[in-house]
Amino acid sequence: MKLFLKGDRCFTDHCAIERRNYPPGQHGQARPKFSDYGLQLREKQKVRRIYGVLEAQFRKTVKEADRMRGVKGENLMALLERRLDNVVHRTGFVTSRSEGRQLVRHGHFTVNGRKVNIPSYRVRKGDVIGLTKRGKKADRIAGALDALEARTIPSWLEIDKEKMQGSVIADPVREEVTLPIQEQLIIELYSR
Repeated sequence: MKLFLKGDRCFTDHCAIERRNYPPGQHGQARPKFSDYGLQLREKQKVRRIYGVLEAQFRKTVKEADRMRGVKGENLMALLERRLDNVVHRTGFVTSRSEGRQLVRHGHFTVNGRKVNIPSYRVRKGDVIGLTKRGKKADRIAGALDALEARTIPSWLEIDKEKMQGSVIADPVREEVTLPIQEQLIIELYSR
C-alpha cells in the first residue's frame, strides 16, 4: 500500500508501488490472508510508519486519545496531525514528514517566535510556525515553498509565503486526512 513516505515522488509515476504493487520474490504475488488481529496490527504499523512515531510514543498518544471526549479514532488522528513535524509537512515547508522531522530536529523552525527542535511538539489553535534565520536560508525549504502550488493545504492551516510562516487557525478534522487509514482498527487493537 502506498504510504506517501517519499514526498513528491509518491505523486509521480516513479513511485515503486505504481510500478510493482506486490512484495519481491517468487511468492510475492500470492495473497496472504490475515486474521482480525493481523489486520489491526498492520493498520497500526501503517499509521506509525506514516507519521514516523515509535511504539511507546504511539501507545501514549492512543491512551491520550482514549481519555479525551469524543470519538477515540478521530481524537487519535487529530493528535497525530497536530505534531510539529506533520504540521511543517502539511503547510508545505518540506516535501515529506521525515524531512520535516529532520529539519525540526536541526532547529530550523519556531513556534510563536521560540525555536522548537522537538518533532513531537503538539501545536495548538492560534500557534504561528515560522522559520529561524538558518531555516530561511535552507535550500530544501525554499524549494518546497516554490512547489507549494501543486499541493493542497488543509483548511485548519494557513500559510503566508512572503513572511515564510504558517499558522494553525482551527483544530484538525478527520475529513481532511486523506490518507487511507482505518483508525477504528487501531482503537480496537489497543482496547484488547
